[in-house]
Amino acid sequence: MTTLTAPAETGRETKASWLPLIVVVLTQIQVSFAVNALTVSMHGITTDLDTPATSVGTAITAGTFAMAAFILLGAKIGAKFGTRRVFQIALVIHGAAMAAVMLSVSPAMLFIAQAASGAVIALIAPALTVFIAANFHGEQQAKSIGYLAAAIPAAGVLALLIAGTFASTIGWRYSFALVVVLALVNILLSFRLKLIAPQTDVRIDWVGAGLAAVCIILLSFGFSGLNSWGVLLATPGAPFDILGISPAPILVLLGLIVGQAFFMWIRRRQAERKYRIFDLDVLKSGEEKAVTACMAVMLFVGTAANFLIPLYIQIVQGRTSLQTSISIIPYTLSIFVASSVVAVLYKRMTPRWIARIGFVVVALALILLAFTIRNEWGQFFVVVGLITLGLGQGAIVALVFNTLLTAAPKSLAGDVGAWRGLVHNLSGSVGIAVASVFAVGLLGSIITSSLDGNEAIPKELTSQVNLDSVNFVSNDHLDDVLAGTDATPAQVDEAIRINEDARLRALNVSLLALAAISLLAIIPAGKMPGRIPGDLVVSDLNATPDTRDEPTREHP
Repeated sequence: MTTLTAPAETGRETKASWLPLIVVVLTQIQVSFAVNALTVSMHGITTDLDTPATSVGTAITAGTFAMAAFILLGAKIGAKFGTRRVFQIALVIHGAAMAAVMLSVSPAMLFIAQAASGAVIALIAPALTVFIAANFHGEQQAKSIGYLAAAIPAAGVLALLIAGTFASTIGWRYSFALVVVLALVNILLSFRLKLIAPQTDVRIDWVGAGLAAVCIILLSFGFSGLNSWGVLLATPGAPFDILGISPAPILVLLGLIVGQAFFMWIRRRQAERKYRIFDLDVLKSGEEKAVTACMAVMLFVGTAANFLIPLYIQIVQGRTSLQTSISIIPYTLSIFVASSVVAVLYKRMTPRWIARIGFVVVALALILLAFTIRNEWGQFFVVVGLITLGLGQGAIVALVFNTLLTAAPKSLAGDVGAWRGLVHNLSGSVGIAVASVFAVGLLGSIITSSLDGNEAIPKELTSQVNLDSVNFVSNDHLDDVLAGTDATPAQVDEAIRINEDARLRALNVSLLALAAISLLAIIPAGKMPGRIPGDLVVSDLNATPDTRDEPTREHP
């Protein structure tokens, strides 16, 4: 067996054309812009299609779940039939789906189009990683991964500015017409990409693909329903219950069981040297597992913070969705900047130390936000906290992706891209769900504690309000609720004061909890590679997982 290592450094490195990166970044912007545009355009869509906002939310969820469920399958389809060919077909379908969204005349049409969009993103996402692995190495590869990671927040800002402007002027449909145009541009540019020969001997592991899809769907629905359906006991909003137990924890449990079955199946197939839907060599050593753990923690913390902060701006300050989006632009832009420039550190520091410092920066930013957030969002230290949080988050997300891709042979680039997308979606779903449940539960406890023994608000008045469904509400909403009770003006003022205090304290403690999780992530970060990242392992791009040579690994 030939031992493969990263190529030796030469005095002069041949630079590859940046055209493939342009296609990769524009495509990432295309798919991310489409999802963000739906959120920004929600008011116009609900008015135009005469449908509640929950229908638009369901369409967004359908697309997200479809992408997560089929992304492992998408990586194998690309490998079998040729990455560029599958990528081009997916771009055509995605463009057609966005045209259908633009022409939607009913919520059902919107739902089907968005679900189709999510399904083809499962083909696009792994291909982007393969293109980077096939076209770049060394410093160019590291920069390319950073730019790919930066394209996601960039698309969010563009969606805010462009889709927000369109929605309030010429109409929300023009945002998706723009996505269709971008899809056409990407299709034309894709013909300039290097043609990657299909791995015709690759066979699809349909059992593994089915287990992965069922696991992801169960976990996604389970975690997303924790707050509205109940963490343990079913709420009135639950679609069903089993002996009074909420379906959310049941779905999570079933998802974990199916997940265990999936990994057992993959391990058995790999031991028998048979084709499988995912190659466990992506997670072969403790270093790769540590990188995955850091990726999951950072995406969990980042998504949770990205949920709590807008919630606070809208509920406490009563700002609109557009105003809220503008308020967090410094945070989004700092993620973009950090993802783009973190590659300059790779020649000076090891991934282990960059990750450790990054998590400390994230924790300090969250602590700063927890102690400085009040009722005025424009405070200097709040803005500084947001920017610092974004810098730490952006650096870690780009770092872990680059480290995972560098450790794997080129033939597994599609699996690395699929794994990254899978971890991204699941961690995001769990982050939002856990942050919501924790913050709302804390809010309820603080309100109950504040009302206990409060002479200004008698128990007779408390009994007229349902404290079993406490949630983050604005002062105006609380005022409307109390208007239907026997509360006096003084009692209403006291209830509003308690609500304001409880909301603020719940947010403070939730941010501190996220800071604690960030500090705990220093443990897996310490098991990341303790060496300067090298090049991708030099191997035949068309080598099958069972015949490729194994790379040597230099342990710290």
